[in-house]
Amino acid sequence: MTLTDSGPALRISCDRDLLDEPFVYEYLHRNMYWAKSLTWDQFQRSLDHSALLFGVYDLSGGYRRQAGFARVVSDLATFAYLTDVFITEESRGLGWSKQLLQAVMAHPQLQGLRRFLLVTEDSAGLYAKFGFRPLEDAGHWMQVFHDPGGHAAASDASAVPLPGTG
Repeated sequence: MTLTDSGPALRISCDRDLLDEPFVYEYLHRNMYWAKSLTWDQFQRSLDHSALLFGVYDLSGGYRRQAGFARVVSDLATFAYLTDVFITEESRGLGWSKQLLQAVMAHPQLQGLRRFLLVTEDSAGLYAKFGFRPLEDAGHWMQVFHDPGGHAAASDASAVPLPGTG
């Protein structure tokens, strides 16, 4: 299914068969600090168990080149988490990140969600244009976070014994 077809150069689609999975994996692994330890198996499982995968394709030059990607983890009813979002360096400055987010936010299966989350260090301004804002109730959220080596952080709940277990 093509979600966006803006002129001859851009296509955004959720068709998993179009994804250049090795390219997406290598791009994430090479360019995203949080994906440095991501294995191919973990990457494949993340794709297999995600609700939606958005591919951004540059159609100029007579062929289709993967130019971006976004992944949505969701129950498609109440909650979604947007992650692994990127536009390649050579495709930046063309407005494609905005078009990708427009496609994500307009997707029929993501309408009516109670909560849609993401984590960003450097693109909050872009995401704010689409309604994202800092958590108002951040103090109520908890997490189990594992470092890139796969070990639980010392502040994780896993480091604290449950009552009656230790």
